[in-house]
Amino acid sequence: MKRILAALMFFTRLPFWRLVTVEKEYFRNVVNFWPYAGVVTGTVGAWVMVGASFILPPVVAVILGVAARVLVTGALHEDGLADFFDGFGGGTDRDAILRIMKDSHIGSYGVIGLVFYFALLVATLSSMPIAISAALFFCGDIMCKFISGNIVNLLPYARTEQESKNKLVYNRIPALLLLVNLVLVILLMWCFYGTYIPVTAIYAAAAPCAVFFLVIVYLKKKIRGYTGDCCGATFLLCELSFYLTSLAIINSLM
Repeated sequence: MKRILAALMFFTRLPFWRLVTVEKEYFRNVVNFWPYAGVVTGTVGAWVMVGASFILPPVVAVILGVAARVLVTGALHEDGLADFFDGFGGGTDRDAILRIMKDSHIGSYGVIGLVFYFALLVATLSSMPIAISAALFFCGDIMCKFISGNIVNLLPYARTEQESKNKLVYNRIPALLLLVNLVLVILLMWCFYGTYIPVTAIYAAAAPCAVFFLVIVYLKKKIRGYTGDCCGATFLLCELSFYLTSLAIINSLM
């Protein structure tokens, strides 16, 4: 239970810390339970979208839903995406990339990257009926966190533990827990496909898998590992590809 609470404390700003004190050692396993945090953040964003859509235009409802998730997570993943763009956009070698990503200041690559990311995210989700957008937002949050979490099994940490921002290195995900998480993701998505989302759109799940492996190859070549920023960036890029591909499939059915 403490391992799940550690993930909820790490990946959200919600006051789970009031429930129990969690020792630092449990935070080494937060990536293992990342999808569980996605259940919380995806639910918040989806319900805000649906609720706001009753009194506001779809595009405004989508913006509010996305903003709600950003507030709940403390922009943790978006910060990682900005650092990712700054590091790989401005760094010429491994040491420079890692140094830039660790810098707390945002640069031009980070700003431009976030602008395009949010523009595509909002435009994509607001181009579909709000019920579909909200369902996809919930499913995409959980599924893409599951996919992106596998980065800790495929790459080593690019820095030493003392050089990391949080002063810890994530543990690898055991095979049995991977299977349990996969079953959880499938069951949750099954509740929405065929009811709110066209069944054929499930093929969009291939997109984040492809993006994930491309990012893995790129990180291995550039910095020979991953960082916490890379985890957040990978998640958001995988998620965006899932929504874009879902929109393309749904449009082709109309």
